[in-house]
This record gives sequence, C-alpha cells and structure tokens, in this order.
Amino acid sequence: MHLWTNFRARLRCAALLTAVSLAGHAQSALTPAQALDYRRVSDLRLSPDGSKLLYVVTSYQWDWQPHLWLMDIASGTSRELTPTKKSERLPQWSPDGKMLAFLSNRDGRAQVYTARADGNEATAVTARKFGVTSFHWSPDGASIGYLAKDDSAPALDSGPQVADRESDLPRLWVTERASAMTRRVTTTGYRIDEFQWLNPAQILIVASDAPRMEAFNTAIYSVSVADDAIKLVSRPPQPFSSLLISPDGKQFAVRSTRTNGPDPRDLFVGTIGRDDLRVISAPPDRSVAEVKWRDQPAIWARVVDGFRNRLWRFSAKGAPVPIDLPLSVDSFDASRDGLLAYAGGDFDHLSEIYLRAKNGSIRQLSHLQEGWGDIHLAATSIFWAKSFDGMPIESALMRPPAPHPGEKLPLVLLVHGGPSSNFSAGYGWDTAWAQLLVAHGYAVLLVNPRGSNGYSEEFLKANRGDWGGGDYKDLIAVLEEVLKQGEVDPNRLGIGGWSYGGEMSEWAITQTGRFKAAVVGAGVFDQQAEFETEGGSAGDEWYFGTPWEHPDVYARNSPNTYIGNAHTPTLILGGEDDTSNPVGQSKGLYRALKHLGVETEMVLYPGEGHSPRNGSYNIDMFERILNWYDRFLKTTN
Repeated sequence: MHLWTNFRARLRCAALLTAVSLAGHAQSALTPAQALDYRRVSDLRLSPDGSKLLYVVTSYQWDWQPHLWLMDIASGTSRELTPTKKSERLPQWSPDGKMLAFLSNRDGRAQVYTARADGNEATAVTARKFGVTSFHWSPDGASIGYLAKDDSAPALDSGPQVADRESDLPRLWVTERASAMTRRVTTTGYRIDEFQWLNPAQILIVASDAPRMEAFNTAIYSVSVADDAIKLVSRPPQPFSSLLISPDGKQFAVRSTRTNGPDPRDLFVGTIGRDDLRVISAPPDRSVAEVKWRDQPAIWARVVDGFRNRLWRFSAKGAPVPIDLPLSVDSFDASRDGLLAYAGGDFDHLSEIYLRAKNGSIRQLSHLQEGWGDIHLAATSIFWAKSFDGMPIESALMRPPAPHPGEKLPLVLLVHGGPSSNFSAGYGWDTAWAQLLVAHGYAVLLVNPRGSNGYSEEFLKANRGDWGGGDYKDLIAVLEEVLKQGEVDPNRLGIGGWSYGGEMSEWAITQTGRFKAAVVGAGVFDQQAEFETEGGSAGDEWYFGTPWEHPDVYARNSPNTYIGNAHTPTLILGGEDDTSNPVGQSKGLYRALKHLGVETEMVLYPGEGHSPRNGSYNIDMFERILNWYDRFLKTTN
C-alpha cells in the first residue's frame, strides 16, 4: 500500500517524465469536443471457433448509439455492420457459429436480426409493435427466444396511463427458425427481467411473481416451452442478476450478494434440481462485474479491483486464478479453449481491443481511436490515504504536465456516481471531464470513498443511511492530504460530479465554504421527494428504508436540509426526461440557491435521461463546465 510518505516524490517523478515526454511536442489545449471524441468498446463476442469477434462501439459522434462491428482475428481487419444513423446491440453467435444475431432498429423499433457469419444478408426475425428488449439462441440453434410486450398493449405515449398494468410487462416469445412460427410462452402474473435457455425444451427466467411491488423480489423459475409449466428453481440472495447456464446445462450462475449488500457483486453457482447455491468468489472479495462461461471447468469474470478491472478464472472446485494483464479491462470474452479477447485502457490510454493467446502473449487487434495521435493525456498517480477514522481510501491525482515553478494550481475534486460505483483507470465520460480540466491548468482529484465499488463488501456498505457522513469526510480527508503537499492553492478549489457525485457536490456546499465553484449534474436535493418520484425505489430503500418509516434518516441525508448554509457559485445540469433523479431535484436546488442569493445557473437538456447521450449536448455541457470553473477558480483567464 502506497502511503503519503512517498507521494510527493512520485508526483515530482510524474511531472519530470511528463515534461520530458512533451519536450518539442507543443500542442493546443484539449477542447470539449476533442475530450468527448473517443470510442467505447463493449459486449465482445468470440465466434465458437475463435476466428471472429463481434463487438459494440459507442461514441458521442453517434449520440452514444451502439454500432456493431465484426473482426477477423487472424488479420485484425474489422468492418462496421450498422447502417448510417441506425443502432445495433446485443450481438450473439449461433451455437454452430454459422450465423450471428443482434438487435437492430433498421426498420424502426429494435428487432432481432440474423445474418451470415460474415455479417451479410441481415434479415429481420421479429416485427414486434413495441420492439424487442433481449433475446437468446436456443442451445440447438433451432429457435430464438426473446422478450417483448404484446402487440395489443396500450401505447405509452397516448391515452390514459394506468400504473402497473399487466399489459406493460414484457412477454417471453419463441420463434422457430425453420418454420418462422412464433408462440408466446405464457407467464401471466410474472415480470420477467432475464432469461436463458436451459435446453431446447426449457427456459430459465429471472422473474417476480409480485410485479407491482417495488422491491428486490425476483427468483429463478423453469418454464416449459411446450406447455408453459412454471417451476421454482432457486431464490438467490437479493439483489441478483446476470443469469448464466453452464455449457453442459446442469448448473447455473448468478451475481448476487453474500451479506445483504446493495448490489449483486459475488459469483454464485448452483446445480439445477438441487439446493446447493454457493459463492465461489469470496476470495478476492471484489465485485464481479461481467461473467462468461464457455467451457465446463472454467468461469471467466471481470472483477472490479479499485481503479482497475481485472480478469479472474473461477472454478466450482479449485482456487480462483488472477490473469495478469497490462491494462484495465472494460469488456472481454473467452473462447472454449482459453483464448481471451478484451477491451483495455488506462487513464492515459484510450480503449482498444487486445488478444491474449493461451501462452499468455498479448497483441493489439484494433485501432479504433481516431485523431488522438498528437493529443497528450495527463499521467495519473494512484495512492492511498487514511481517512478521519483510519480507514484507507484509494484515490487518484491528475495534474498539468508542466506548471510554472512555484505556481500553485487550482484543483477540482470530482465525485463519482453511484454511490456503489467507482472511478476506474480508463477513458470514459468522467475521465474526459478530468482530462479536459487538466489540459486547461487544473489539478483534478478522484476519490473512491466508502460506499464505492471495487473494494470489500463491508466497504461497499459503509455509507448505508449515511450519505454525507463518512463518505463526505473521506473526500475531505484526502483533499486535506493533497493540500499538505503544497502544490495546490487552497483558495482555488472546486467540486463537481454527476448523479451521486452531483448530490455530494450539493452536500459539500452546505457543509463548507472552501469550494469556490461547484458543478452539480443530475443530483438529488431532497431524498424523500426523489423516493416518491424516481423510476425505481428499491435501491434507495436499501440505503434509507422508507421515508414514512424513517423521515429523520431522509432529512439527515438530504442537501436541502442544510441548504441555508450554501454560498458557493453552482452550475446545475440535467436531462429533462431523467427518471432516476427526476428533474425536479435540479429545479429544487436552483430555486433554493436563487432564493438565497447564491450565484447559480441551471441548464436542462430536452429529451435526455439520466445520462445525456446527444453529442452536441455533451459538448455544450463540457464547455459550460470549463467556463464555470475558469470564471471562479482562475485568477486570470
């Protein structure tokens, strides 16, 4: 564990290396448009023989709409399958590898399409009125199962909208490829969240038999394709997700929680027909984020470990084995014989696709990032510091490459979303925000406080009912340690974040006047009002209970309770169609700050949800963010 005794030395070393690397390499500062001009890779799918790779690419150039690509592994050549101005996702190979399937909106709503293994001759399999949400090939490749609303369901954009209608629930359908015959598998009274084929005659579903209840109450059921008979298979600890079936069809795996945590993070394996569900990922006690089960003995998993995502090989019988890779893993797939394809990156390396051979050798397959050859990204120092109660907190510090001698830097403390999320060593939206600021002369501090993902489950649960308590103290404790190093100007501090990060920024300006500028994106101002209007309340109920049972807890965890203390100039951003943290939360904060005479601006983006996708809107946000901090934190512009 790196502690503060050598932190200053590592900062000086990083600054020296950066200055050397930039010698003779002058460039203009990163612009908001450039910071957002990156491509993100996800959902990698190796063909059964390991010769081809399907993957999904998203970019703000395409308003974050997913595009499907196909790569030949031997040559590394790729081509995009998605037509212009369309989106495609959820790629899957047929069991024999001769066909591929995906969801596409080529003809309007998202439908299941199949194509040849080379991506040609794409044909729609479904034509559902409201589109398809997910699908899977049957194990023999003879059928495709999918989830979709019944065509007779009432529209959601016209007429009276009755809450919790049975007709709004997704239904399970099966289409036989040879005959094109489609039938609905009757599951009336159940809300189906996920499904997997157990064998050609049976499907396992993750479903709730009380769909009107807003609670973690799903279980695993077996459904007969022939006669719709439903049978309970297992009740994993809540919450759980990511159902998988073993290659031999005798076992299943899910991500769940060992000790009543807020998120599914542990890997459980059970046997069909037995009550033997057990966790196999207790070591390393880190969050399992993505799982692939391609060969019977091995389960491959992407594990969140602090700022890095690592790959592990789990077995129902043997000890877990870590896989040594040089970069943090965004997504991956494994072939039946252990070939690994993964998208990897770091703070200063944009994501690309790599192949790890069975002998451990690694080669880069893709060159997705365009126009970044002459753009320098700031190196990042990852370190640990002790918080107010001695708890070690992992953080990262970015700083400009070559500050003037003796100059003290303005610093922005960024807070991640979640709260059960984390900052990762990869280039994403949060990192783009940070790199933009660094390129314009700011130091940026990224902290994973208690409650963050990527550490022990006890650490994840440490802010239960205490948002703005220990987690806020962690942020301030790390900030204080950075200030002690003497390279940051304590009079030019800013704070900002999105979602939970926005809420903690709101919280901070009610607790201290040390921040001279704040940016609040899609935050929560009043916990009770949010609980009453958000799209789903089960997560907040885990943290706080219900507001009618625990009004004091909701008040204590709400920035609006203490808003009278706020004096910090605050920029408020949000999507008008946000259902996670509804837009009324942003409006409430804006009204309060105006009433108190605090300088504030609010910018809302029409048609956007919790995470705005429109590229021009995101560029606009980044321009406003940079200008806001420059206005209040720069002595000269």
